[in-house]
Amino acid sequence: MHAELVEKRRWIGEERFLHALNFCMLLPGPEATQLAIYCGWLLHRTWGGIVAGVLFVVPSALILWGLSWIYVTYGAVAEIAAVFHGLKAAVLAIVVAAVWRIGKKALNAPWKWAVAAGAFGGIFFFAVPFPAVVASAAVIGWVASRRSPKLGDRSLENGGLKTKDGLVEVVRPSWGRAGKIVAVGGVLWAAPVMVAGLWLGWESVWVKEGIFFSKAAMVTFGGAYAVLPYVGQQAVENYGWLTAPQMLDGLGLAETTPGPLIMVLQFVGFMGGWNQPGGLTPWVAATLGAAMTTWVTFVPCFLWIFLGAPHIEQVRRNGRLAGAMAAVTAAVVGVVLNLAVWFGWHAVRPTGGASDAAGVIAGTDWFAVGVGLAALVAIQRCKIGVVTVVLASGVLGLAWGWLS
Repeated sequence: MHAELVEKRRWIGEERFLHALNFCMLLPGPEATQLAIYCGWLLHRTWGGIVAGVLFVVPSALILWGLSWIYVTYGAVAEIAAVFHGLKAAVLAIVVAAVWRIGKKALNAPWKWAVAAGAFGGIFFFAVPFPAVVASAAVIGWVASRRSPKLGDRSLENGGLKTKDGLVEVVRPSWGRAGKIVAVGGVLWAAPVMVAGLWLGWESVWVKEGIFFSKAAMVTFGGAYAVLPYVGQQAVENYGWLTAPQMLDGLGLAETTPGPLIMVLQFVGFMGGWNQPGGLTPWVAATLGAAMTTWVTFVPCFLWIFLGAPHIEQVRRNGRLAGAMAAVTAAVVGVVLNLAVWFGWHAVRPTGGASDAAGVIAGTDWFAVGVGLAALVAIQRCKIGVVTVVLASGVLGLAWGWLS
């Protein structure tokens, strides 16, 4: 986006782009989508934001919908299953690389290491819900920055409104404007859930998906990798919408599609409808589940941007809020590490636990271990693109399936 908007097309200046990015980092939800909406808003206000956001999401949603259909229709075919065997190993490497990448940037102070360790321990050992981890980290950062302003993450001050292409035309915030945005955004956000409840019942899977992913949209600080442990914990263990191996497959599919990685949530919604179709056919139920999940995940992005953009200067200068978000970012490292452990266990130990060393060795998927390590080296050391690594891992899985 930076290369296209700033360097190639020169639609916005460097400082304006960085300022928009910093603002989006403060918001819950997918940062890339929000950045696209905000850049469109800067250029052409409300309609610019709507067009940019819709075109950023819809293509990847349609592609993933098609891939999901192929998955549920042909996933039992030996060749397709072999491909996903390789994809699982690549996904594990991608998540481990994400832990390393985020940790290097976020854990630049001892107190942040402590927050990350506490977040990992809370989720891994005590199954603390993800929203509670985020809220606790934010409180810690807020209090810490209040007592010692130096603890705040001053990186939020990069860039300002003044750019080479002049001053940004400021939309003055007002209670009337905010009320209209909240009213319209709230109605659009809740409408599909209400329709599903009246049509299919308030206990149907589509209402549950709408409510659950609406809550997820409120706490997804840190991007897709941060929210996946929360979604996996609930969707797999609580609601039973899909299995842990299917969750790994979905992330592999999302990695191969253009657009935001958070689209993996659409796959979860699709599988929830497919596995719990109620009185509908699985195909219709899965499509409705995918549509519901995508809607309640991305509509809030428009609400946050249109509501908060006029207050950007106030947000940028708020040191306590900066400290709170620095703590949340540190906690995200621990959360993503938990995701790596969770994915790793299901990828390399598909048959579960063992009582002795021989059982551990026999039950370990050594192909997944080998491909995962190779994928990690390719990403970290050789700097090979994620899509290339995922596709290569799928090919290796197919070859392994033929040989075995």
